[in-house]
Amino acid sequence: MNEKIAVLGAGAWGTTLANLMAEKKYRVVLWGRNPERMQHMRATRENERLLPGVELSSRLELSSELRSTVEEASCIIAAVPCQYLRSVLERVEPFVPSRPSVVCASKGIELTSLKPMSAVVAEALGDKDPLYAVLSGPSFAEEVSQGHPTAVSLGCENPSLAEELQQVLSTERFRVYTNEDRVGVELGGAIKNVMALATGIADGLGFGQNARAGLITRGLAEMARLGVALGGRRDTFMGLSGIGDLVLTCTGSLSRNRRVGLRLGGGESLEEIMSGMQSVAEGIKTAEALHRLGARLGVELPVTEQVHAILYQEKDPRLAVRELMSRELKPE
Repeated sequence: MNEKIAVLGAGAWGTTLANLMAEKKYRVVLWGRNPERMQHMRATRENERLLPGVELSSRLELSSELRSTVEEASCIIAAVPCQYLRSVLERVEPFVPSRPSVVCASKGIELTSLKPMSAVVAEALGDKDPLYAVLSGPSFAEEVSQGHPTAVSLGCENPSLAEELQQVLSTERFRVYTNEDRVGVELGGAIKNVMALATGIADGLGFGQNARAGLITRGLAEMARLGVALGGRRDTFMGLSGIGDLVLTCTGSLSRNRRVGLRLGGGESLEEIMSGMQSVAEGIKTAEALHRLGARLGVELPVTEQVHAILYQEKDPRLAVRELMSRELKPE
């Protein structure tokens, strides 16, 4: 791999990953869609809106031009919100070198197609024959950027590519494990956001730690059920990209999806919450995508269904919890 890495998406996670690689002395170009914001980051060497106090490496290049960002880059890290990934890749495709390594750091299911990000990348960059991997696991950007120890999974079906990217991405405090079950790693990262909404709602209602633990555990069962139906391995969901990411997102104070759930449980409407948000909570759109995907596959997703009803049908969260608790009794 040559030294140039292109990172698409100057949110908290994209900025963090770009900064990590720049500190390892790779040539890294971080792209953001807002020219004024990128100019401000260039002048201050800080993403003060999303990562205040984190100094950006002097080696990190900042750009709002897609062509100059990806030209001659052997590795592209995609960290734009998942519902916008296809449009960004379609714009950048004419400038992408052939057979690039694409690491997807976006987590979700595309709403219009009900496809995971791997399929979106393959369709948007198909003529360039991309080599695909997905990065997922318990990793709040703020903590990674502050140098706190973090372990994640790299889902990749190509062993040699996985080992190469593992070396590129790993640092002394950011440990990357490889996993050949790309499907499982990818789906775990998407589904956990919906479960974080559910646990946030329960916490917002004041239902206590028993309810939270029950939702996390049943959410894991739901995650594995859908993941296996789509070709993932059940044991993957016992790892970093499954239970690890699920626990962090459902309990951590930095979780955007949990914070949205807390506010829903506290009586605010989705419209009120979204009007004041500076960053995307992927679980909102993913809940709708999973609702439709579960119906298509005939996979039972009771927690997801109740979250979807709260978000899109204005269902009373207390009624949703009551219906979950009163479902037909059955073996675990």
